[in-house]
Amino acid sequence: MLLRFFAIVFFSLWLPSTWAAEEEQPITSDYIGYVELKPFIANFGGPGKIRFLKCEVTVQVGSEAASFAINQHMPNVRNDLVFLFSAQTEADLETVEAQKVLAKKGLQLIQKLLVEEEGEGMVTDLFFTSFVIQ
Repeated sequence: MLLRFFAIVFFSLWLPSTWAAEEEQPITSDYIGYVELKPFIANFGGPGKIRFLKCEVTVQVGSEAASFAINQHMPNVRNDLVFLFSAQTEADLETVEAQKVLAKKGLQLIQKLLVEEEGEGMVTDLFFTSFVIQ
């Protein structure tokens, strides 16, 4: 009877501590989220014939906080991207490689903005989900 009592006491003290140890371990999640921006329509090309660019942009983020930060600063992000797109020439947009360079410039621009506003870049990639020049 006494042995049974000690066994119950031992297990009642041991189980909550193992549960607490399991709860204290950090949760490592490989969070990947995407924030879709509304479509962009911008003119480009400088003097002469005016050309138009219509594209859809999606940014990849590594946390929910980054997703929140992008949405919080969306007007600033969109403004900077419109100026970037408008500054392009026809040669800057003709090939797939040139479009990849533009995507990298857009990513760097957003990261710079977020570093200034939030203290870190937060955005890991930028994708064109649609890209049409006319």
